[in-house]
Amino acid sequence: MSPLNQEKSGKPRILIVGGVAGGASCAARARRLSEEAEIIIFERGPYVSFANCGLPYYVGDVIKKEENLLLATPPYFRGRFNIDVRVHSEVTALDRQKNEVEVRNIDTGETYREGYDALVLSPGAAPVRPSLPGIDLPGIFSLRTIPDSHQIREWIVEQGVKRAVIVGGGFIGLEMAENLVSRGISVSIVEMLPQVMPSLDPEMAVLVQDHLVANGVSLHLGDAVAGFELGAEGHGIVVTTQAGEKHPCDMVILAIGVRPEIKLAREAGLKIGDLGGIRVDDRMRTSGGRIWAVGDAVEVRDIISGEWTLLALAGPANRQGRIAADAILGRDSRFRGVQATAVCKVFDMVVASTGASEKALQRSVKTAHYEKVYLQPTHHVGYYPGAKPIMMKFIFSIEGGRVLGVQAVGEDGVEKRIDVISMAIQKGATVFDLEEAEMCYAPQFGGAKDPVNLAGMVAANMLRGDSPVAHWDDVNQGKGTVLDVRTLREFTAGHYEGAIHIPIDELRERLGELLGDGEVLVYCRQGHRSYYATRILRLNGFNARNVSGGILTYNMQRRAGMR
Repeated sequence: MSPLNQEKSGKPRILIVGGVAGGASCAARARRLSEEAEIIIFERGPYVSFANCGLPYYVGDVIKKEENLLLATPPYFRGRFNIDVRVHSEVTALDRQKNEVEVRNIDTGETYREGYDALVLSPGAAPVRPSLPGIDLPGIFSLRTIPDSHQIREWIVEQGVKRAVIVGGGFIGLEMAENLVSRGISVSIVEMLPQVMPSLDPEMAVLVQDHLVANGVSLHLGDAVAGFELGAEGHGIVVTTQAGEKHPCDMVILAIGVRPEIKLAREAGLKIGDLGGIRVDDRMRTSGGRIWAVGDAVEVRDIISGEWTLLALAGPANRQGRIAADAILGRDSRFRGVQATAVCKVFDMVVASTGASEKALQRSVKTAHYEKVYLQPTHHVGYYPGAKPIMMKFIFSIEGGRVLGVQAVGEDGVEKRIDVISMAIQKGATVFDLEEAEMCYAPQFGGAKDPVNLAGMVAANMLRGDSPVAHWDDVNQGKGTVLDVRTLREFTAGHYEGAIHIPIDELRERLGELLGDGEVLVYCRQGHRSYYATRILRLNGFNARNVSGGILTYNMQRRAGMR
């Protein structure tokens, strides 16, 4: 029997505060489970369910029509699901003793109360808008809703925008950069961190930064915005940074991040977590008994570290909505937590990740010892035209080889590999499982050894001791002889200072040039040839390790300030 029927017989009344991903999916799922329930969604904006991930592309005119962003409308909910959707309706208070909410009709100002058997909070998160001088000047926008996108589109046309400054280098910031450039606008990104894409490790972010610059975006990293002021003769905006730099422009996009909308929950006395989100259990139930919460406003468990986190992604919000509906109507569904699987298109580049980054593991006190490998396979076989490299950073536990996380940057086939490894993480798979993963193979789609297989093989070779891994930190600490096995032409073009040069194809004949004692740290361009060299050396009695990622990774780390 469901929790509602245990407490009250008859027709259960489910009120949902907020639509979009979490609230709308909860409502639809509840209807599919019960024809008797009375379901009402309150949405303070004009749209109950829209694709906010598509908003940058609507600004960029890739998506031409607003209606293409609308996933479901109030008439659709009424006709298909018999759900009452009340837009322009703001829930201003909730009474836990009386099991009632107070609602204000934004159009008329009317206030009324509605009772509930179950209440679901899906208020989302609000864009961060810091209290900086000039923050309220015309032409400074955030992008979170369809009305926001309308304002930006109108401003671009009416003001003839030629220059824009984007504050923040995360997902929205980079997607907006691409779409504004596509409209012929010169774009500068100001980011207080020393890298774009904070979810990536810094050496991987270097690849994204290079691609942004190659597409005409001006990057200003490690410098926070100090304020905004009117431009000369009152035209345009000048963005001033803490370092004293001034960036004149016609428009500013704030893409600094979001904060959970918790005002209603806090005022009702619901438990708020240390990160500022509503605290829920694995059935999405709050501390308020008959009150559930889903989406960007809640804190959730990271399945790698086990720690609480905030994650503003549509996929988890949809699943949380479904689980809340299940729990309300008596099904024993549980939310397993998140692993932050995400993808972003940046011009012709695709950036994707899942699981833990290395910097997240270094911050966590609960995570087991880990190891990492770098590899750069092509997205399909090299002999078929159009093969594109994918730079991958693959992280796994030393004990047992459990897959912990992966980051990948490339032009094609990136998200496919991340999706496969995401499922591997969800199922607790190991690098040995990835070795054996059976992937689709045809020349235009992959290889007999898919990048997923190769990641598992490289990691498994390390754990078995067949090809122990070294990193550039080991090389810089002078732990052994450094051997470069690339061609003479590659070596002459640039190499690690102090490295001995023996091309891979001459190694067997020149083993005598290497000292018999101590480690030999072997590198090539990206780790493939050095793996073969490491095997040759180890089978000939040398204590050799393969420097993962080769000179490519060295250059990435050096440029990220890690060397």
